[in-house]
Amino acid sequence: MTSQQKNSLFTLIPVMLCFFAMGFVDVVGTATNYVAKDLNLSESQTGFLPSLVFFWFLIFSVPTGMLMNKIGRRKTVLVSLVITAVSVLLPIFNNSFPVMVTSFCLLGIGNAFMQTSLNPLVQNLVRGDKLASTLTFGQFVKAIASFSAPYIAMWGAAAVMPHFGLEWRVIFPIFFVIAVLAIVALGATSIEEEKVEKPSTFAECLGLLKNPFVLLCFIGIVCHVGIDVGTNTYAPKILAERLGVAATECAYATGIYFLFRTIGCFLGSFILQHMSPRTFFGISVTMIALGLVGMFIPMGEWGMWVCIALIGFGNSNVFGIIFSQALLDMPAKGNEVSSLMIMGLVGGAIFPPIMGAAAGAMGQIGAVAVMLVGAAYFLFYTLKIKATK
Repeated sequence: MTSQQKNSLFTLIPVMLCFFAMGFVDVVGTATNYVAKDLNLSESQTGFLPSLVFFWFLIFSVPTGMLMNKIGRRKTVLVSLVITAVSVLLPIFNNSFPVMVTSFCLLGIGNAFMQTSLNPLVQNLVRGDKLASTLTFGQFVKAIASFSAPYIAMWGAAAVMPHFGLEWRVIFPIFFVIAVLAIVALGATSIEEEKVEKPSTFAECLGLLKNPFVLLCFIGIVCHVGIDVGTNTYAPKILAERLGVAATECAYATGIYFLFRTIGCFLGSFILQHMSPRTFFGISVTMIALGLVGMFIPMGEWGMWVCIALIGFGNSNVFGIIFSQALLDMPAKGNEVSSLMIMGLVGGAIFPPIMGAAAGAMGQIGAVAVMLVGAAYFLFYTLKIKATK
């Protein structure tokens, strides 16, 4: 291993720690249930909390891209980490409704900053055909935080430190310490970045959507997040409808999805080093399509598990491939392209209401039909990916 390769490896370590901090945002799903129970919230108040996260992606993604042009990618990631650290610090002292709303808002804002700036920062460390595999590995690290959040909360709620009044909120001091470590590690790391000669305006940034391929990538991110959130939300309901039981008895379906999504991110980071993004994307999309189509077929519990696993594994590498394709298409506009791709995460707020309406009209299979539209788009997008290794 050369000296340059060693330096690149050591630089990637604090960057991957930042990807772990990026996964803090998924604590919202777990925390919402506990907050609703602690504060006896109504259904409307409970549903309001998770929506705070996706809203900020729409508002802050493009401005973050403009900020990166002024202060650089690494400093923008540091800003996001500070916001994230504050967001997980607040609930340690109080879990009132105003405090939790403030915490969730800051968590969403920090994550919007982080997702927009961290992915292109990787581009300064990894080039060419290694970018997709590195971004996918980053998603694997992020998935570890997402996967561990509910278990840490359950561990705390069981009996870890109830005498301190934390209980399930023990997750917040743990995440705060990790956020501080990420700030210190990245702050002590030197990363060479290209200077931006002329920062883009807000209008110029949005104008990049006139590029046909960038627009295709943006819609692809919308569909990816839509299928991701849709599966998390409706997999238990679909399984419950098939088995004739309450949805609460099938909550493990979400765990199956997350498990295979995590496994897919890990394996994908290695597979993409030896397989072209186009080929692997095609395989991934085929798995998603098979899983969704399989849900239309009358089958038992095990069959549904296989379908959910296929969707989870298939959807695990979609984000990294689409994101890297967009960056490689316009490398000189990496900051602006990144902000547009992260804005596409608003798909998590678009798909669920449509799926809910379809489920109300056709049963839970209607929600699957909506996700199939996203899978069909992926099949079309596969043909547009550059067939290079």
